[in-house]
Order: sequence, then structure tokens, then C-alpha cells
Amino acid sequence: METCNKMEYQPINRLIIKMCLPPMISMFLQYSYNMIDSMFVACINEQALAAVSLSFPITNLMNSLSVWIGVGINVLIAGYLGQKRQDKANSVVTMGLILSLSVGIIVNIIVLLVMTPYYSAFTEDNQIFEYGCIYMQICAFMQVPNMVHIAIQKMLQATGNMISPMWFQIAGVVFNLVFDPLLIFGIGPFPEMGIKGAALATVLGYVLSMLISLYVLIFTKQKVKLKIKSFVFDFHMFKNIFGYGLPSFAMNVLSSLMITFVNLFLVTYSDTVVAFFGGDLQQVIFMSVNGLIQGCLPIMRYNYGAKKYERVNRTYHRGTAIAVIIMAVGTLLLVLFPRQILLLFSASEKMCSVGIPAIRIMALSYCFGGVST
Repeated sequence: METCNKMEYQPINRLIIKMCLPPMISMFLQYSYNMIDSMFVACINEQALAAVSLSFPITNLMNSLSVWIGVGINVLIAGYLGQKRQDKANSVVTMGLILSLSVGIIVNIIVLLVMTPYYSAFTEDNQIFEYGCIYMQICAFMQVPNMVHIAIQKMLQATGNMISPMWFQIAGVVFNLVFDPLLIFGIGPFPEMGIKGAALATVLGYVLSMLISLYVLIFTKQKVKLKIKSFVFDFHMFKNIFGYGLPSFAMNVLSSLMITFVNLFLVTYSDTVVAFFGGDLQQVIFMSVNGLIQGCLPIMRYNYGAKKYERVNRTYHRGTAIAVIIMAVGTLLLVLFPRQILLLFSASEKMCSVGIPAIRIMALSYCFGGVST
């Protein structure tokens, strides 16, 4: 039993809790960067909040691309470990780091190129446009550290190590939470940078997560490791990483596309509504369910590789039930406390008058969203 992976023999309920809680926390934290920025930026003015809200579809798309590569790596490694093919699992680690670094650089460049026409399409307010461009000129550089640290997260989660990846994420978010007010408002020895400070704190938070994750992967004992010698590019492996991660990318990116589409209409209504509909509240709840899924995936893939199909089915059914419970709790919180939630973002009375009924209406869909996700 000592030589077996816990995904092969531990009771499913206990295993789901162990495997899913850390990535649920990680995914919640991953998508809280925007929420934290919004909370502090709202203290500047409503235009700054609207600019950060308009950036959400771009940053969500960037995160979705990171999750795409990461989940593909995760599923492939878990499958090889279930088949006892350690050398192949190590090859995926090397391939995954090369892919995440390459895609991260490409995405960084694309975001810098599309940023100006993107904001031009969504606002005619010069101040919102200026705030948005300043914010995204810096935030674009989060993508390389974001992709690399999420790739390493998923590598370790595929082996059953769920704790270390959670700490990568916590370190970055805590850094962002601490340095956001310091850099935005110029507290103590720090310069007052305004919205630039929010963006810089976000990028540095991702860099910190990446550095910690690289240290853990390279310098600590893990069940997978970098394969430098005799590594050969494997096109089949390359294709599978993209193929296995595609459904997770689709689920994540659809919300981004939906918010982008709705913003096209909201900008003609008022900037206040755009500031409200940034998507942070809804997305954080949905990302907690995505964290649950990402904890269940390696259990299912490992046992599928080991031909233990009953464990695959039990994980699927119990994971779905937990997703419904999470979304039901999220629905209750949003229906009962919409004003308190909006006040976290320094909401004006005008924003509350629009946001309170809107939050309650949107929350009614969440339980259905838990099942479909």
C-alpha cells in the first residue's frame, strides 16, 4: 500500500476533500486579483473602477489560457502516473514549461497590441480610456509568470500534492493585498502611483508565485521532475496538452465573452453600470467550482489510467453534488447580502440601486451553473 498513489486506494469522499479544497482556494485566490484591485481602485473614483472592470474580460482570457495549458498538463501527467510511466510524466513537465513560457510571451505581446482598440470600442470617456490603458500596459506582463506558475501548480496537483500549489497562490495574493494600498495611495516610503500601483502590485504578485513554484519544482523532492537530458519534443504529447485542456478553457472563456458582449450594450447606458458588471463577484464563485473540478480531474484521470472505472464514476457523481451545494451557498449569500457586497467596492447609491436587484437576479442561475460546469 505504501508504494501506491493515494488516488488509487483512499475512500472517495475523503480523497475529494483532500484533493479539492486546496485548488478551490487557489482558484478563488487566482480570480481575486481583479477583485482586490477593484476594491482599492474604487477609492480613487468610479472611472478608475470602470476601467478595471472593463479590463476583466482581458485578464479573464489571460487566466483562461493559463488554465488551458495547466489542465492539459495535469490530465496528461495523472494519466501517465496511473499507467506507471514515470519517464513520460517527467517529459510532460519539461514540455509544459516550454509551452507555458512560449504561449505566455505571445499572449503578452498580443494584449499590448489590442489594448488601445479594445478600450476605444467600450468607452468614449477619456478618463476611463486613460486609466484602462495605463492599467493594462502593466498588467499585460503578468501573463508569463501567471502561465508558468499555474503550469507548475497543475503538475504538482497531478501527483496528489495539493498543498504546495495553494501556497504559491496565497503568497502572490497576499503580496497584492498588502502592496495594492501601499502603491496606489503612496503609504509610508512608497510613491503614490494610483492605478499604476494596482497593476504593478498584481504583476509582482504573480512573479512571486512563479519564483516560489520554480523553487519547489526544481529544488524539492516531488513525484515528477524536469527532464533535461534526453528530452525530445513529442508532437503527440503537445497535441494532447492542448486537447485535454480545451474544455476547461472553453468553460472559463465563455464568461469572459459574455461579459464583453454585455459591456457593448452597458456602455451606452452608464459607466456606473459598467463598473458594477465587472464580473468579479460572479466569477469568484464560479472559479471556486472550477477549483473543485480541477481537484476531481486528476483523481478521475489517474483511476481511468489504472482501469478503476468505478472510482471514476463515484468521483464524478460526488463532485457534481458538491458543486451544486457550493453554488447554492453562493446564491444565498448574494441574495441575502447584496448591499454589503457592493459596499466592499465603495459603491455609490446609484450603483447600489442598479446592482442590488441585478445581483439577486443573476444569483438565481448559479445552481444550474454548478451542474453544467
